Amino acid sequence: MSGTVSPSPRTRPRTVLISGASIAGPALAHWLHRYGFAVTVVERAPELRTGGYKVDIRGAAIEVAERMGILEDIQRASTDMRTGAYVNDDGKRIATLPAGIFGARLGRDDEIMRGDLARILHERTRSDVEYVFGDSITSLTERPDGRHDDHRDGRQGRAGHAGHDTGGVEVTFERGAPRRFDLVVGADGLHSNVRRLAFGPEEQFVRHLGAYISAFSLPNELGLDREELYHAVPGKLISVYSSAGDPAAKGMLTFRSPRLAYDHRKPAEQLALLEAAFKGVGVSPSEGWKEVPRLLEAAREADDFYFDGLQLIEMDRWSRGRVVLLGDAAHCASPASGQGTGMALVGAYVLAGALAEAGCGPEEAFDRYEKEMRGYVAVNHALAAKFAKEMTADSRRQIQFRHLMMRILPHMPWKNLVAKKIAEDVQRGAHAITLQDHPAPATATGRAPAAGCPTYAA
Repeated sequence: MSGTVSPSPRTRPRTVLISGASIAGPALAHWLHRYGFAVTVVERAPELRTGGYKVDIRGAAIEVAERMGILEDIQRASTDMRTGAYVNDDGKRIATLPAGIFGARLGRDDEIMRGDLARILHERTRSDVEYVFGDSITSLTERPDGRHDDHRDGRQGRAGHAGHDTGGVEVTFERGAPRRFDLVVGADGLHSNVRRLAFGPEEQFVRHLGAYISAFSLPNELGLDREELYHAVPGKLISVYSSAGDPAAKGMLTFRSPRLAYDHRKPAEQLALLEAAFKGVGVSPSEGWKEVPRLLEAAREADDFYFDGLQLIEMDRWSRGRVVLLGDAAHCASPASGQGTGMALVGAYVLAGALAEAGCGPEEAFDRYEKEMRGYVAVNHALAAKFAKEMTADSRRQIQFRHLMMRILPHMPWKNLVAKKIAEDVQRGAHAITLQDHPAPATATGRAPAAGCPTYAA
């Protein structure tokens, strides 16, 4: 992959607005800048979100990170988890295994805190990309291709030469003045605002996988050192872990449930649901891990509290006109897949490459992007549905059987083969795409325009 391409003096870079400054958005901004696009990223949060749980970088995502030049940054910020263990009601470790088995990681696969990856991507792009924090898109109006006497630059609002309009999207914001961009990308997550504006209500695209998950920071009172502890009760899974370089610990609570009604922007409603689901767990002997009440208290006090369903986003198309979706906004595979972050990195690489190689207009690029990604997404959606069912056990007998198998695994002569088998499904999802090489574009617009294609006036 080549470096940054210098814009032609007679053309200006195409302007792209990306909604979302988490992982997918900044990753796409990185690639688009290298191809000479002028990129703006708008983010509802007032500043970069640095919280979140640990995420895996596997398979094709490792290759993308290497091509981006951030793989060493990821390795330096690795969680460096050492072991994972199941504990009984009193917190006694009853089965301990290497963390790599719990995480189904092989070879160069790694794990990093979501906030650390967001920081790495932001630091790599902030000097080349316009970031607008504390604002959000309120409307998208596509202007059809045609001639227009006031073509405005999406970044600078600068009047161009008359008669060279090739269409675009007029965007209004909650706080900022209206602006116009050639393309708009929704990289704003499961509850995508861009998807709602361009495609319709979220409900028509969501498939609930039958469980909810919460994550939050808490004091490391258990003295964990790069270790994760798990405790299971029927229909629920509790986890606490600490990662390298972080004095705090992270708690995760998962429970089975049909779809619940709540506002995803109101933590108080989510906390009430979480407390109702875990009511009574750990409050008396034989009723679950005694740490659970402390975890619920920590969830109430955490400033990085997260709660959401294990859900898939399923759509027939990820683009409409000059608007396209990326990452969880397009195809959320839920935390159950363990692939969401990797899919975001891979999708950003594929979409940027398709846009850089497109001839006239975005339609061809969006088609290429979808064709390249669809199979990869389908494999990981299927795995997410499978893993969501396996995250929680149905009965105490099933839990006891799992504990028994984990206790004897380290003593089995074929333990390495068993570990490889455990990782097999996850690795299949991580490698379910072959990355294409995208040659350096001939101009800042990706390549010299094909015959009859309009250029962008400088």
